[in-house]
Amino acid sequence: MPETEMKKTLGLTGVTVNAMALIAPGAFLWLTYQIQSAQVDTSGNTTGGDMFAGLVFALILAFLTAISYSKLAELYPEAGTGSSYYFAEQAFLNRELKVSGFSRIAKFLTGWFSHLYYWVYPGVMVAMFATMVTYIAGQLNVTLSIPVQIIIAVAFAFIVGAVAYRGINGSTLFAILINVIQIVTLVFITVLALIYRLNNPQHVQFVHKSLLDIIMPHNFSAVLFQATISILLLVGFESTTALAAEAKSPKHVSRGVILSLILQGLIFYLFEYFGANAWINTSYTQTIGNKTFTGLDAAAQSGAPIGDMVQNLGNVLLNNSGFALMIIVSISVAIAIFGSTLSCMNSGVRVTYAMSKDKEVPSILGMLHPKHATPHAGVWILTIASALIGGFGVISVRNLTAITLFSNVGTFIIYGMTNIISLIAFMRHPAQNKVLHLIVPILGFIANLGMLIAVFYLGILGGGDTKIAALEAIAATGIWTVIGIFYLISNSRSLGRKIITSHNAAR
Repeated sequence: MPETEMKKTLGLTGVTVNAMALIAPGAFLWLTYQIQSAQVDTSGNTTGGDMFAGLVFALILAFLTAISYSKLAELYPEAGTGSSYYFAEQAFLNRELKVSGFSRIAKFLTGWFSHLYYWVYPGVMVAMFATMVTYIAGQLNVTLSIPVQIIIAVAFAFIVGAVAYRGINGSTLFAILINVIQIVTLVFITVLALIYRLNNPQHVQFVHKSLLDIIMPHNFSAVLFQATISILLLVGFESTTALAAEAKSPKHVSRGVILSLILQGLIFYLFEYFGANAWINTSYTQTIGNKTFTGLDAAAQSGAPIGDMVQNLGNVLLNNSGFALMIIVSISVAIAIFGSTLSCMNSGVRVTYAMSKDKEVPSILGMLHPKHATPHAGVWILTIASALIGGFGVISVRNLTAITLFSNVGTFIIYGMTNIISLIAFMRHPAQNKVLHLIVPILGFIANLGMLIAVFYLGILGGGDTKIAALEAIAATGIWTVIGIFYLISNSRSLGRKIITSHNAAR
């Protein structure tokens, strides 16, 4: 019986929209605004005033990394599902540099740390979905207990897993649908927010004194702190490189990396964050116990500050239709969350599949379904992991911030490593471009390293729950690293493989 193989069915549209669904700006504005507002500096004050500047910094980091991914995809079109995992090995086999003995450990570490992003991120989405449902229920005067929220998170994880199990084609059609829905909704709401700002119908005092104040950075450390969260909004562009085995042309992969980031990050994210921060005002309040919070501090206390904004816009500008508008927007957000979670699952299990084919992780993770040609065992294991992580995340905002930072730490590590891989791959290459293949990956590595340092800084000197969340993320990363080291050593012994080989022995 012939071995089941993945089918090349994705064109440029299919590759790009799968990444766009993972980036999902319509969902993340709703999901992350609370976390960004709740993030505090060493004095315990919100860093939310630099939310837009932090997003710009994260976007610069993302573009530097996206260029490296795109160039690697062009250099190694045969990567299949491996993405950076495959790129690492091929780069270190560069005969000119004589570092081939390190090819296996470079490949393993790249794949292992990829899991911090691809296997934690879906759990973050699961938790955020349950949090959104809890907010909507609260608007209907229904209080959902923590156990009920956990059940919602688990159920959502398994629903997404069931769709991922059936294959990438159905996922692509769904990705196209959710992109259209969320973009239309996003543009409409953002325009309303800008109209509110320009007309100021309720004569409120805005947090940002001018539109220019939204854009301009106020504090460098606050910008960095905001960027540690903002990267969650932008990750996904690189997922196209894990679809190479199912793409009709290698050019579709490299182009999809950049195109998805331009559309979702550069255009729609900046537009929506500008609008949301234009609306935020001191008349927006949240009362917890005997204490009343205003502006960004109120957003930090709300289950969904963007839901509150939408209700205000609907009531003031659309004839008291705030609640109905909020429900419509929340439905579009729910669809977008579903698509983002699905897209990340599809990418995550494919990287794991590539590692399994190399016997670097258990073989069960490399099994393909005979009908759907999906790594079905990996899908269900990732589904269970997402349910567990999501269930933990819904317990508190601190927990949600912790798993968000945990996923983002994985992102910074794998993005930083990919920039180094790109630098090595094109070193002494006849087609080397000093800007694209030398300067860009160096700057990309420095930017990602800076973000890692910022997370550690938060854990050491941060304030309130932000500090605890950062420490939890750092500890979880350390545990994952130790597990990886022990697994690599034991697996190498059982397979009779060397971790580091001589130059001549490396393949």
